[in-house]
Formats: sequence, C-alpha cells, structure tokens
Amino acid sequence: MSASPTPPKARSGALRTIGAMVVVAALAIAGYFAFFGSQQRVPDATFTLLSGQKVSTADLKGKVYLVNFWATSCATCMQEMPQMIQTYNRFKGEGLEFVAVAMNYDAPMYVANYAQTRQLPFKVAMDDGSAARQFGNVQLTPTTFVIDRNGKILKRYVGEPTFAELDALLQKALAT
Repeated sequence: MSASPTPPKARSGALRTIGAMVVVAALAIAGYFAFFGSQQRVPDATFTLLSGQKVSTADLKGKVYLVNFWATSCATCMQEMPQMIQTYNRFKGEGLEFVAVAMNYDAPMYVANYAQTRQLPFKVAMDDGSAARQFGNVQLTPTTFVIDRNGKILKRYVGEPTFAELDALLQKALAT
C-alpha cells in the first residue's frame, strides 16, 4: 500500500503558512535591528593616526564625533571627501570631532599624500583591520558612523550620506 500524495490544496495552504512565517520572522528581525540597532554603543577601538599618535573611542567620550571608513581607491570616498571637510569645518567650532579611518588595504603613502595635499583638517588614521572589525566588520567604503556624547551610535551611513540629514543630526547632537 502506498501513501497517497498530499492534495494540491493542502500543499498550497502549507506553503502559504510557511511564507507567512517567513514574513513574520523577517519583520521581527527588522524590528529588532530598527530598535536595538538605534541603541548600539560605540565599540572600544583605538585608531593610529598618521602621526603615530593613538586615539581611542574612550578618549572621544563626551564629544560628538564621526568615524569615517574610507580608501583612496574608493571613488565615492573621493567624491564625498570635500563635503566631509565642509561638514567638519562647519561644526568643529561647536565641538565636532572627526576620525577618517583609511582601510587596511590602502597604501599608507597614498593616505598620507592625500591627507597632506588636500589639507584634511581632521584626524586621519590607518587601520590595521581591527577598527573595521570592531565597528561591525566594515568592508564597504565609505561607511560613516555618527556618535553622540554618550557613545551611542546615532546613525551608520553606508555610501555617501545625505548631507542635509547629516547636518540636522549633528546640529541636534551638538545642541544636547
């Protein structure tokens, strides 16, 4: 005696139920990251500046700051850098700090040359790969984190930020 095949209607209902469960799970995961992702704290990380000086996220506690992962080989990074400079210059008087972290695959002499010829007005660091890992395994550049005075990550931008939105976020964070 052979088992009778599952009727098409029953199969269709089971697939719909599984589909609904997948959608519910996806929404639950998205909700978790939307809520808890906005509550994320900055990791303990140390940046080695081009000068050899070390700056850690602990050193920056109490300040509003940006951490921007970039590379000289990244076209989008090069495109956004003049606006990043303008953003920093606009808010540095209110206490904004900025650490531009060159990715570990970027040649140090290219980074140093770029920082010098463009007169980057903020801290420039070379990553050995550890900072990118500590910030959630950053692999795409540019990736920029906005961090408030309490060490809370307010926003993570992957790609070029919307600068009007970034300005508004910084104004609010610096006002508190």
